[in-house]
Amino acid sequence: MLSDLPPKLEVVVVTPFRQNCSILWNEASRTGIVIDPGGDVPGILGRLAELDITVAAILLTHGHLDHAGGVEALREALVKRPGGVAVPVIGPDKRDGFLLSGIAKAASGFGISDMRDAHPDRFVEEGEVLELAGRRLEVLFVPGHTPGHVAFFDRAAGLLIAGDTLFAGSVGRTDFPYGDGALLKRSIREKLLPLGDDVVVLPGHGPATKIGEERRSNPFLQ
Repeated sequence: MLSDLPPKLEVVVVTPFRQNCSILWNEASRTGIVIDPGGDVPGILGRLAELDITVAAILLTHGHLDHAGGVEALREALVKRPGGVAVPVIGPDKRDGFLLSGIAKAASGFGISDMRDAHPDRFVEEGEVLELAGRRLEVLFVPGHTPGHVAFFDRAAGLLIAGDTLFAGSVGRTDFPYGDGALLKRSIREKLLPLGDDVVVLPGHGPATKIGEERRSNPFLQ
């Protein structure tokens, strides 16, 4: 399913929502970034150990429970590892703060008891560039699914971590009180499609795709 992904990227599928938690890393330094650790933290930790990766930062695309519900547990576990140090949590845009502070309550509605509210060390803004673990990630503000949704673009690798914006053959849900379908489609057309047809898109759920394929065939973008 994820065979077309660029090298130095691992995907751990987590939570009952089958969310793609991403691990990006630098081969030389064995340092990496975890993006959207929604839950199932022991599985994420196990894969980090197998890959022998030291985490430099945790990034969030948006504030939904399946993307951010495991942040605090992962942060605490990384500190407790041998030689562990405090790992910063970065993102999303501040407009998703209300979602991050409501994760535990939202999770309880699904009968999930091990997700916690997330507390980023700082939020991100459109146009910001994050240089972490030997990777250079451009921050793209792509609201619509949530008010503060961002995507992370690794231009050198031709890789977009899209969160719940653009999927293979679909786009993110907007049937929330704070969702905006027209805004999401505009975000995709103005921010994501111009990145180039060969860019690999890793969505928050399901298989990877490419910008060109979605430009040609995604029924929500026609």
